[in-house]
Amino acid sequence: MIHLLKTKVGRLRIIAFLEGLSLIALVFIAVPVKYFFDYPALTKTLGPIHGALFILFVFNVLSIGVELQWKFKTTTWKVLLACMIPFGTFYIDNKILSKIPTK
Repeated sequence: MIHLLKTKVGRLRIIAFLEGLSLIALVFIAVPVKYFFDYPALTKTLGPIHGALFILFVFNVLSIGVELQWKFKTTTWKVLLACMIPFGTFYIDNKILSKIPTK
């Protein structure tokens, strides 16, 4: 996993993984705990963490999309959409990000 830190695409893959985990934890753990057990502390903690990872992911996708000259209609929007769907970042990593040659 250390080798991923050497390239921008590798760092994006790590951010995508963390963003995906935070979304899953927020949607499937923190929100149900908040409403079923009336315990909002998890959402108050995970919400800002997920928000920061989401913004970091979006900025990195746009940066890499410009650098690698991705077509917005074919690649960039798919990667951006993935971060809004639970498990979407894992799918996009497998189908798109892992296949990008590293420089």
